[in-house]
Amino acid sequence: MVPRYARAPMTAIWSPETRLRIWFEIEAHATDALAELGVVPKDAAAALWRWYDGVKAASPDGEAPIDVAAIDAIEAVTKHDVIAFLTWVAEQVGPEARFMHQGMTSSDVLDTALAVQLARAADILIADLDTLLAAIKSRAQEHRYTPTIGRSHGIHAEPVTFGLKLAQAYAEFARNRERLVAARADIATCAISGAVGTFANIDPRVEEHVAEKLGLSVEPVSTQVIPRDRHAMFFATLGVIAGSIERLATEIRHLQRTEVLEAEEYFSPGQKGSSAMPHKRNPVLTENLTGLARMVRGYVTPALENVALWHERDISHSSVERYIGPDATITLDFALARLTGVVEKLVVYPARMQKNLDRMGGLVHSQRVLLALTQAGVSREDSYRLVQRNAMKVWESDGELSLLELLKADPEVTAALPAEEIEARFDLDYHFKHVDTIFARVFPS
Repeated sequence: MVPRYARAPMTAIWSPETRLRIWFEIEAHATDALAELGVVPKDAAAALWRWYDGVKAASPDGEAPIDVAAIDAIEAVTKHDVIAFLTWVAEQVGPEARFMHQGMTSSDVLDTALAVQLARAADILIADLDTLLAAIKSRAQEHRYTPTIGRSHGIHAEPVTFGLKLAQAYAEFARNRERLVAARADIATCAISGAVGTFANIDPRVEEHVAEKLGLSVEPVSTQVIPRDRHAMFFATLGVIAGSIERLATEIRHLQRTEVLEAEEYFSPGQKGSSAMPHKRNPVLTENLTGLARMVRGYVTPALENVALWHERDISHSSVERYIGPDATITLDFALARLTGVVEKLVVYPARMQKNLDRMGGLVHSQRVLLALTQAGVSREDSYRLVQRNAMKVWESDGELSLLELLKADPEVTAALPAEEIEARFDLDYHFKHVDTIFARVFPS
């Protein structure tokens, strides 16, 4: 995790203190359930919560203080993180702590805690997407009818509106939100099933109790670990969201190029673009987003490779998840927030969009003339030849010539279409007649 690209609420989820508090709650809830089943004394479960609630009440921030350094010192001897944690808790609670972890295995704690952390991280990311979607929707409505050129292969194609460009982005991120909601549900599972997942030494009702208390669902079959296909899907979803971030960021970067300059990132007073060239205004935020998106996608392959564990479990996945859990969610959280700021403050230049639309002498209307000729009885092959013959003259003149004027001067064209019919095919508004239909599909309310 790089602090430069991190926000406090998300990083807090991944702090050692937060992780260890979740561990304690898993253990204490499990002990509660064991006490209700008569497996351990009720006083043992009560003692755990008495200590925990007591230190929370005495803490200035209302959080139970966890001595991470002390636990790390114990782990340096035990070489086992969960044992080190249980040892430290026993030192705080006293003899009743011996009833913790009855019939459980370390993966019960580790995997369930990771599920809690990923679910909490998903909640932040879903909220991030909601904020981004609201920003995109607002700007899309603002520019619903702002004409601009659509490009295919980076080359002028036909007219669109800037609002339609943003509507596409909205629809894509709305799909991403649905994917993330599903991935959150898939990852939010609890496993308290003991060694190799058979419940031999712990009642399945303990797992059900812990799951309910932590807002998780029960893992149907845990083989001592929660199957990693769930995690692979979660991180793959984050990777898809990152891809969408890069797609919109790349669009903005292209639009900010000097020879295009249809939109640009907000350039604040006092901001500097280059240490050498005072005139520079660079798309630094969207370039940064492109790089961050690459990082998030980079975590997908390790998550996929974690699926294939040996037999009922191994820990080859553990070191991977210590990296990708925090880094992927923290980075994506930052990227979504940054993209929202870019969209909200994006400077749009409608006049430049119109200028670029007019840049190539009306070539953007070539298809309408082609279709009109076919409807007038000219074969498609001849229609294409006639329009392309004139269009290439405009292209080679770098837009100095007018396609409309060339077509009206071409006797083969005018033999099929009178001048007024040709002129009618150069109506810009024609291309926008279904904008409202598209917007109604994307923004139904």
